[in-house]
Amino acid sequence: MTGFGWCVHDSLAEGPGRVLGRGHFGTSSKEFFVRRYIDLRETVGLIIDQHPAIEAVGVESPPFGEQWSEGLYGLFVMVNEAIYTRRKDVVFFDPTTLKMLVKEDPKARKGKLFKQDMVDAARLDTGIKGTFNHNEADAYHLARFAARFWLFFRGSVGTEDLTPSEHHGFARVHTYKRGAKAGETERLGAVFKEGQRFLRYSLIPRETP
Repeated sequence: MTGFGWCVHDSLAEGPGRVLGRGHFGTSSKEFFVRRYIDLRETVGLIIDQHPAIEAVGVESPPFGEQWSEGLYGLFVMVNEAIYTRRKDVVFFDPTTLKMLVKEDPKARKGKLFKQDMVDAARLDTGIKGTFNHNEADAYHLARFAARFWLFFRGSVGTEDLTPSEHHGFARVHTYKRGAKAGETERLGAVFKEGQRFLRYSLIPRETP
């Protein structure tokens, strides 16, 4: 509510050219809470409108992870309204999954990623050496991996092109070898969870007057 980062990512570019725009904004705790949500929603919508090249969006989604709260869920709904009304597709990454994707290896569980680690990773990936607010860094990684998800979903990127973490997050399947579920396969990757982990708002017809 006080530090909302955003970033527009170009998956076809290299280095600093990947970032078409970035920034952060927020609201004051002294402001009436409903007004704060409205202001945040309108700012998200304005950013999308100002960047017509945006094809899809990535959003952090605490409501689908363990870090749930009424306040964050309210913000999540308002952000999705701004995306829905503009009919942009969206994929959701909870904070833990986002950090796993940044690590690129789901087995690398040692060493928790902190705010500065996320900033350093964004600088390394983009080649941007100047100021990188930690909210903007998180937003960059969301945009970066949202682009990778949609490229994979649409077939522009193959399974063999995914990093281990991307494969774990996007395409993971698990087949039980023992116990009552032996032989059963669970599809755990985000690509199998339309309606939960990603939504194609672009397929929803716009209302006619």
